[in-house]
Amino acid sequence: MYSFIICFFVLVASYFIYGKLIAKIAGVDENRETPAFRLEDGVDYMPMSKIKNFLIHFLNIAGLGPIFGAIQGALFGPVAFLWIVLGTIFIGGVHDFFSGFMSLRNNGYTMPNIISKYLGHNIQKVMTVLIVITGVLVAATFAKGAADLLSNLTNVSIIIWITIIFVYFLIATVFPIDKIMGRAYPIFGALLIIMVVLMTGALLLNPAYSIPEFTTSGLYLTDKSIFPYLFVTIACGAISGFHASQSPIVARCMENEKDARPVFYGAMVLEGLVALCWAAIAMAFFNGQPQLAVIYGATPSVAVNEMAMALVGPIGLILTIIGVVVCPITTGDTSLRSSRITIADELNLNQEKLSSRLKLAIPLFIVAYGLTYVDFSLIWRYFAWFQLIVATIVLFAATAYLIKKEKPYILTLLPAVVCTLIAFAYILQAPEGLSLPSMTANIISVIATVITTVLFIKKYKY
Repeated sequence: MYSFIICFFVLVASYFIYGKLIAKIAGVDENRETPAFRLEDGVDYMPMSKIKNFLIHFLNIAGLGPIFGAIQGALFGPVAFLWIVLGTIFIGGVHDFFSGFMSLRNNGYTMPNIISKYLGHNIQKVMTVLIVITGVLVAATFAKGAADLLSNLTNVSIIIWITIIFVYFLIATVFPIDKIMGRAYPIFGALLIIMVVLMTGALLLNPAYSIPEFTTSGLYLTDKSIFPYLFVTIACGAISGFHASQSPIVARCMENEKDARPVFYGAMVLEGLVALCWAAIAMAFFNGQPQLAVIYGATPSVAVNEMAMALVGPIGLILTIIGVVVCPITTGDTSLRSSRITIADELNLNQEKLSSRLKLAIPLFIVAYGLTYVDFSLIWRYFAWFQLIVATIVLFAATAYLIKKEKPYILTLLPAVVCTLIAFAYILQAPEGLSLPSMTANIISVIATVITTVLFIKKYKY
């Protein structure tokens, strides 16, 4: 338990210490006019309060990621705590802040345009494809997970639930941001926070369960090696390129630049706390129920329901519906919204008319809907790798941004290097990659990472 508590308070403290340092280095200017006022269009650009933007962004980036990913990552044991904490503070928080801040400084542009400005036009098209694919995969993955649980709870066909979810996706994606997201999302975001607090509190107060310490042995329940599989399994609770696709949504609604730290870095810290809590809950259950190890590579929604019911009784059913149904659904629609505005920015298409938004949204929905028939675990692994690539590119863009501004670029370069190493290692040795022996894959990964870093510094620094 002590390891969990220490990690929890370190994460909280990081917002006030490291988050403040990042905002200072970035040069936040509270007197600078934001895109929300300068480009207000009544659809995607409009001023909203800091609290509302924070809760919307938190709900956008959270969804199933810090729940399912943390539960699966718990199979690696207490070392997952370290990855969540260090990843959130030095990688995920940095990535999220700069992806949002660079968008805020550049008319609320989506990441491909940001990448084009700081890394050049050659990679812009690649980034557009990655952002759109990531958005589609998120929608498919989260809709499938939510529909699976709803089907188990109601005995209604999963296909029917998926169809209902996608009808909602379409409505939320094309409506002005203040009509649905601006009204409902802050409430859902608050409910997700309440759910985690109740679950964690019940766990800590229940003597039947114990959270393992870093020294605990015998908890490692998977044959997957910690590097790189842990770092990809727990993605949204430590580092996720998907967040970069969501940042422009609220960057277009931010009233003041000083809101960047609480909205972007703060939401990432809160997501890290959610992942930390769910990993702790799962580890406590794994200690007594090692058979739950079978959820690795499977849909963990049933395990979430079981844990919620055991910890908080009948309330667990309501909490499960909120956490594993409402929240991922509200992340799925924003993932498709981000894909829509990304394509619109890339093709320079005006999105003020509903018909224009539908022309882009409908094809995205058809593809995402089709992917819900693919095995969940396969979608999740590809999603994790795609979002890691996106995060790596965004961190390199942030490094180029800091170099251009003559700021200490090491704080974004190091996370970029770490993500590059993980990305190379995973695709070289994963079953869905090249399946190379781990030693061979790791050696090649180190060499490739060094070469990539040297080439980057040579091009953008000198």
